[in-house]
This record gives sequence, structure tokens and C-alpha cells, in this order.
Amino acid sequence: MQVQVMIFGQLTDITGKSELMLYDIPDTDTLIRTLLSIYPALSDTKFAIALNKKVIRENTLLEGDNNIALLPPFSGG
Repeated sequence: MQVQVMIFGQLTDITGKSELMLYDIPDTDTLIRTLLSIYPALSDTKFAIALNKKVIRENTLLEGDNNIALLPPFSGG
């Protein structure tokens, strides 16, 4: 399955992109492994994955119409 990933903040400096299209990504664990293999510098950076505008913390199955975002660390105030 193909998934579109939106990338924000300092993560765009690492990837050089604000959007990616990836293929054969069935779940978020596979997404993370794929991103780290393409962009090893991401392993030195904390980031969150938002799925359909909700930050997820555990492996989640993906569907073709998911809205996926890679979010840099942020703090509230």
C-alpha cells in the first residue's frame, strides 16, 4: 500500500522534503523502519507520528486514505 507522509518543522531539514510518498507500508512500525533506513539522521531526532490528526504511540495499521504527519518535538505554554 502507498502512504503519503507530510513532514513538518526541523524534520524537513533532515529529509529535505515536506512530503513523501512511500510504498509497501502496512503499519506505523514499518513506516518508522523505512524512514530511518532512508534518513538515518532521523534516529538522532525525536519525532511523533500523527495519524488522522491524532498522535499515536503504538503500532497502528495504515489504510490508503490515512492522513499521516511526521511532527518535530513541541512544547505547550
